[in-house]
Amino acid sequence: MTEREAASLSIRINLANGGRFGPGKAALLRAIASGGSIRAAANTLAMSYPRALKLIEEMNADFREPLVTSSVGGSDRGGSVLSATGEAVLAAYDRACREAESGAAETLQSLTGYQEPK
Repeated sequence: MTEREAASLSIRINLANGGRFGPGKAALLRAIASGGSIRAAANTLAMSYPRALKLIEEMNADFREPLVTSSVGGSDRGGSVLSATGEAVLAAYDRACREAESGAAETLQSLTGYQEPK
């Protein structure tokens, strides 16, 4: 059975301040870390640039320190990077996903048996 055929979890964390952090925001952070810019990240994820900016603004407002920092043009051509807090939040999210997946492995396996094959 391939990973695609197996049941899996998708985790969204509801923050105490009312914000939310889930797979979409995590993917955006990963794409920014990989591509070095918001525009490149948005393109990689087939997301509009305004949508990516909105998600970054939400994330930056939800945490004590910004998760993404950006510099504007100039000789360095600008770009965006994850802050230390951004890296820590992404690592914590990934850890929570692994722990939840591990803890639910038996249940997920049983659900897989009930799926209609594609």
